Amino acid sequence: MQSEHLPVVASEALGPYRLLRLRRSGLRPGTPGQFFMLEAPGRVLPRPFSLCLAPTRELGFLVDPIGPGTRAIAGLEPGDAVRVTGPLGKGFDLAVSRPLLVGGGIGIAPFPYLSEQLGRPPALLGFRTAHHAEAAALVPNAEIVLDPTLVTDALPADPGDVLACGPEPMLDAVEERVAGAQLAREAPMACGYGACYGCVVERDGAYARLCVEGPVLRSPTSPLFSVPTSREAAAAPAGQAPAPPMVARPSEEGRAPLPLSSAEDGTS
Repeated sequence: MQSEHLPVVASEALGPYRLLRLRRSGLRPGTPGQFFMLEAPGRVLPRPFSLCLAPTRELGFLVDPIGPGTRAIAGLEPGDAVRVTGPLGKGFDLAVSRPLLVGGGIGIAPFPYLSEQLGRPPALLGFRTAHHAEAAALVPNAEIVLDPTLVTDALPADPGDVLACGPEPMLDAVEERVAGAQLAREAPMACGYGACYGCVVERDGAYARLCVEGPVLRSPTSPLFSVPTSREAAAAPAGQAPAPPMVARPSEEGRAPLPLSSAEDGTS
């Protein structure tokens, strides 16, 4: 784990989101699915973001400006600088033979970097609107569905090795349907390295800190329940912004989401 002030190279609009590009300096990009803590100008706590892009000498983060902290980060301009700490957490296992990326809304944040590392596999992405779906331009070989179509409705009968990030209800539905899926989950987060216990979630009868044991967790090796056969299945509308467990509001990223969430804004 490293921490440095990184200068802003560019900030680009992608639908309702902002793609923030920072000069990398000495920070390593880490494994896709890991996250970084970015200090929000004027806010006490940093915000967690999954790494979106890792071109030479840059780190890119997809930001959903939904709260004071994320709006402050999305408002950064070239010439500004932000303290970045990471990489943190446990990312995706890249040793898969038939990867399929499955994401919803801002949950697509880690997929551009993940897709690059996996050789541009197919992706299935859901969004609330066509405006939100503009961010799908970052993910090659993507099939896009829009609300009211559910991402889980579009899953193939044999999806292969699923790597997913998105709203918790969507991840729960994927977990029910796909044995061994890798799920980038999220919870409120303040420190990013296991000290605050703000991101503790129940898992298999125990508790796990998503910033240390996750954020990427695997579903059981056999489905938890029978596969739902109707649209009444427990799944989030395509593109619904991720929200931390027990918090009835959208989250940042991708989590984020991305994280992968902060106490105030959620994750990236």
